[in-house]
Amino acid sequence: MVRMSAEERRESVIRAAMSEFGRGGYYGTSTEAIAKRVGVSQPYLFRLFPSKRAIFLAAAERCMEDTRRTFEEAAEGLRGEEALHSMANAYTRVIAERPEQLLMQMQMYVASAAAEEAGEHELGEAVRAGWMRLWDTVHLPLGGDKDETTTFMAYGMLVNCLVAMGFPPDHRVWEGLYPSARITGRLEK
Repeated sequence: MVRMSAEERRESVIRAAMSEFGRGGYYGTSTEAIAKRVGVSQPYLFRLFPSKRAIFLAAAERCMEDTRRTFEEAAEGLRGEEALHSMANAYTRVIAERPEQLLMQMQMYVASAAAEEAGEHELGEAVRAGWMRLWDTVHLPLGGDKDETTTFMAYGMLVNCLVAMGFPPDHRVWEGLYPSARITGRLEK
């Protein structure tokens, strides 16, 4: 058996944390559950990350970066409407195939709001910075049009909410979305 390096183990903790925090939220997820999923002890987990908050922050940053990269790769070489539909299609495919990505996103927004309310700004600042990287990534392929970018991001948040609430792909709430943003059959198991 080949031993993982600390960096490989750290990466596995971030991926496990995305799944665990996505399902249970920040307050409902124990570091014990994350350690167990990775197959390490809690003391080892805290050698890789100084705190539960640091683990959550790393998972949040990874989630935003994965989403940003999805948009960037989908829009490569495209502009305008072609870029819009390619990015929308790629994103809906990601959240259908990797639901932990969507769940982690939703938990990030809740956790950052709760942290802000408690006077802790680090998570909110990181989530807002990640959001701006997403915005910038889609803004240029959409022609640098702020209205197009706003509409695209708004549709994405609507898709997030509809999927998180469990609306089936054939439900009428999907009818108003542009076709590439619809889940249509992708969520069927």
